[in-house]
Amino acid sequence: MKRLQQLAFLFALTFAGFSCSDDDDAVETATGEQFTMTEASGVVTVEGSSEENVTFMANKKYLLKGFVYVKPGATLTIQPGTIIKGDKTSMATLVIERGARIMAQGTAQAPIVFTSNQPKGSRNAGDWGGIIILGAAPTNLPSANAKIEGGVDRAYGGTTAADNSGVLSYVRIEFPGIAFQPDNEINGLTLGGVGSGTQIDHVQVSFCGDDSYEMFGGTVNAKYLIAYKTVDDMFDTDNGFSGNFQYLLGISDPNVADASGSNGFESDGDAQGSDNTPKTSAVFSNVSLFGPNATGNTTFNTNFKRAMHIRRNSNISIHNSLFAGWPVGLLLDGTKSQANATAGTLKIQNTYIAGTIAANALTKESGSTYDVATWFNAAGKNNMVVANNSDLGIAGSFTQAGAPNFTVGAQLLTGASFTGLPAFFTSTGTNIGAFANGQDWTAGWANWDPKNTDY
Repeated sequence: MKRLQQLAFLFALTFAGFSCSDDDDAVETATGEQFTMTEASGVVTVEGSSEENVTFMANKKYLLKGFVYVKPGATLTIQPGTIIKGDKTSMATLVIERGARIMAQGTAQAPIVFTSNQPKGSRNAGDWGGIIILGAAPTNLPSANAKIEGGVDRAYGGTTAADNSGVLSYVRIEFPGIAFQPDNEINGLTLGGVGSGTQIDHVQVSFCGDDSYEMFGGTVNAKYLIAYKTVDDMFDTDNGFSGNFQYLLGISDPNVADASGSNGFESDGDAQGSDNTPKTSAVFSNVSLFGPNATGNTTFNTNFKRAMHIRRNSNISIHNSLFAGWPVGLLLDGTKSQANATAGTLKIQNTYIAGTIAANALTKESGSTYDVATWFNAAGKNNMVVANNSDLGIAGSFTQAGAPNFTVGAQLLTGASFTGLPAFFTSTGTNIGAFANGQDWTAGWANWDPKNTDY
């Protein structure tokens, strides 16, 4: 008996850093394929796939190698304060497959951190892949088994609008984003057919080598998202995405942009601009996206393009928002999206475009005769084009070193309206943009200098 007790104690020590669990919130699974997990010097290396429930513990650090799959029926639980690194050589990527769940519930005091495995001072965009979450919510693709981009070869989409892929809350994703193949990239956070039963809030994607966030269909809602110094687009929506997003922040690095053209918002109905349903009809409110041109005289990478590029039959709505310091304010691109705008299903209301020269504030594709300015400035929309960022008192939001200051001028403290918006949207006042004056929802959990953080 004593020998058995000793063996049990040694077994418990061996697996102190991770566990396979059947907790009440997890999906029950039968015994099956498990991650390969090896520990050395306090770091648990994770490879392969798991059909079992697994918990990452805060008292260990984790290193993902290659594509790490959580299989249908399994749940990956991550404790608050856990640090997970991605291996650069193997393009480490965490994939939550359709039918699986991630339960990553951090706190403001102990956020969960996914970051580079490179040493402090040597971390860069694209050091690892990122996080891909796949669900069974509707898309406008002809097959319910469409495969997500990035070389993952896993299906997403379905008919369950309220599908639940778990929780991502108080989570940082740092230095992700790689081109697996040309035009086949892994984003910081990829959401494919993720349903409204999933909880996403307080997520910061920093120094991403591709898009910070890309939503391929689905119905998931989210609040309090940060895209910090993104190489490509900050927020990309397509394939019929119809969720609600509120309180979004984007801050550019003026020196870094993608050869494909870096935008704040990029939105497509689908790659062909078809009439497939559901249309991309996401609703956004209280967005602040700061481009590369802080002062009007800032030198910046010429690959920066538009605050908003809406095209290919996209039908999104943007309310109570601020887009400042972009070479182009709005490009409303193509007859179908322009028809949606005229019909009133594509909406921009109570929104400011600032710091863009007048000729580039409101644009359409070459050869088009559509009058974007008349549509944008129509009575009742309460939109504004402001010549200079300085007129809005937002200089602190363009800060490149250290924590930004989100204080705004008086002009942005009023003018918001939530009339007609879904109940998901909450008001903290009448402010335009992501921050009411004196309120900073990034405080305590966001990191503005992950390149030099000890992990």
